[in-house]
Amino acid sequence: MTIEVKQLDRVVIRFAGDSGDGMQLTGDRFTAETASFGNDLSTLPNFPAEIRAPAGTLPGVSSFQLHFADHDILTPGDAPDVLIAMNPAALKANLPEVPRGATLIIDTADFTARNLKRIGYDENPLESGELEAYHVIGLNLTGMTVESVKEFGLTRKDASRAKNMYALGLVSWLFQRPVESTIAFLQTKFAGKPDIRDANIAAFRAGYNFGETAEEFSVRYEVKPARMATGTYRNISGNLALAYGLVTGAQRAGLPLVLGAYPITPASDVLHELSKLKRFDVTTIQAEDEIAGVGAALGASFGGALGVTTSSGPGISLKSETIGLGVMLELPLVVCDIQRAGPSTGMPTKTEQADLLQVMFGRNGEAPLPVVAAQSPADCFAIAVEATRIAVTYRTPVIVLSDGYLANGSEPWQVPEIESLPKIEPNFTTEHNSTNDKGEPVYLPYLRDPETLARAWAIPGTPGLDHRIGGLEKEDKTGNISYDPANHDLMIRTRQAKIDGITVPPIEVDDPDGTARVLVLGWGSTYGPIGAAVRRVRKVGGKIASAHLRHLNPFPANLGEVLAQYEKVLVPEMNLGQLAMLLRAKYLVDIVSYAQVRGMPLGAAELAEVIGNLVEETEGIDDDARHLGEAAAAVTHGEALGVQPNGVHHPEGAR
Repeated sequence: MTIEVKQLDRVVIRFAGDSGDGMQLTGDRFTAETASFGNDLSTLPNFPAEIRAPAGTLPGVSSFQLHFADHDILTPGDAPDVLIAMNPAALKANLPEVPRGATLIIDTADFTARNLKRIGYDENPLESGELEAYHVIGLNLTGMTVESVKEFGLTRKDASRAKNMYALGLVSWLFQRPVESTIAFLQTKFAGKPDIRDANIAAFRAGYNFGETAEEFSVRYEVKPARMATGTYRNISGNLALAYGLVTGAQRAGLPLVLGAYPITPASDVLHELSKLKRFDVTTIQAEDEIAGVGAALGASFGGALGVTTSSGPGISLKSETIGLGVMLELPLVVCDIQRAGPSTGMPTKTEQADLLQVMFGRNGEAPLPVVAAQSPADCFAIAVEATRIAVTYRTPVIVLSDGYLANGSEPWQVPEIESLPKIEPNFTTEHNSTNDKGEPVYLPYLRDPETLARAWAIPGTPGLDHRIGGLEKEDKTGNISYDPANHDLMIRTRQAKIDGITVPPIEVDDPDGTARVLVLGWGSTYGPIGAAVRRVRKVGGKIASAHLRHLNPFPANLGEVLAQYEKVLVPEMNLGQLAMLLRAKYLVDIVSYAQVRGMPLGAAELAEVIGNLVEETEGIDDDARHLGEAAAAVTHGEALGVQPNGVHHPEGAR
């Protein structure tokens, strides 16, 4: 049989199954294969909060989506071109998001009357005609897996657990992925369990070989490597990038790093990764609770280290008193908030960016803090280094905002030359820095650098530099306890002036010909969806400018000037308009807020429609003549730059 090879410019694949089917591992391995091949990629893991939801139920469905391409892409894709569903629940949970004409590869083993009824199917969708609009490939993947590993003498239950590797082998064949890294991974992961190791490798190879011989597949697909700047690349998740960035920042400052943290979704991986890096002078403390974690970190900063604490929204609430103490003590402290859907416990495994007002104002008294936000998984590295620079240079706690989408998602990262990154100078005070009325040398812990307003930082035990610490108000320069009204006013204003004076780069605007009348402004993880939506609008002729904030306190100095240049400013957020409110208050600009809080990233197509409609409204085009938003939303490959639409093969007219 001759197998045709079709060239594609990009594909979106989603693996979905029960939370015990290993979908996250399968997605991770396919991502690793794709990264080693050289495609640009973006991923979206999506899994239940329950440790083990009931098997075969809708709440127990776990999925992993991967978008890979031969060009620069910005998001994991709005919808899959290919869905691999390992059971009926996975099919039902994901089908509403799958466009007509997409390819469905379905494990038919569990499509029994009992399992179907359990999730609300009256008829078998494989037989009822419900899936006629899709290219369906139904295979008994479980049965074929068990058959492929029977030589290893495993129980049927253990043998069937390798079905994710069978599916991975099949899809690796379909899209011509390199397989050596997966085989090496399995050899290492199950090195202590030879039967399990050999069975998984055999299942993976059997799936790959099945694609080669099966009549169900007459076409394979090829997505060529993307063009990237010369350098060394690796695939990296946001949490791993954040961990590496924190270590790099500490190294560039010449400081030991001490992490005090309590495990919490989705921040725990930062603790896990940093615990592996002791050789870089990293100490990790898994504390008994959130308050102990931040207390240990702040104590480490007092002792001359870079103190770091990580959490999510619920933990940041508990840490707020100690963060306020850090403001009063004016010590470096990096606080990483990996946001998740709230309030309260909320939806622990779903993403949101609704902690902005919390980290800006969620402390008693006037307690200003710098706030920075990562825009992509790889950018978590750079934002951690930047947070370290600000914390050490200005002697202040710094909040780093990431979220579940960035933390668990991944993309290619160009590994920097560490020595090329700027050094961060802690400038410890090692001797007396003033004299008293008698002309005797003294140490004034709150004597400030005239440029940064940072106070002196002396390591405890330095001879002659003993000083008082605590949460009571400080007297200017001496740091003694003071209840003087004028001194309190001075210290409040000085701490605020220090934050306001932090040097941050100007915001850059992408406005190709300078004639756009609408600006789309984002922050955090909306970077990808906004960028993809803007490309869609421009592809159908719309004029639109875009900009993105990484520094949220203080704002870039030129932000007010930029906002004033446009008739309309649209701010998309995964909250109810928190940045929009701050911008309205500070710059008196009538911000147009687009707010969605569904626990999932914003979709590029829906955002493109909103942008297109706002552009036409601003340009005075009447309702009957409007079409830009609808046209932008309909662009099949809105993230492609100058490439022709060419996705996975669909029946005529299916899209």
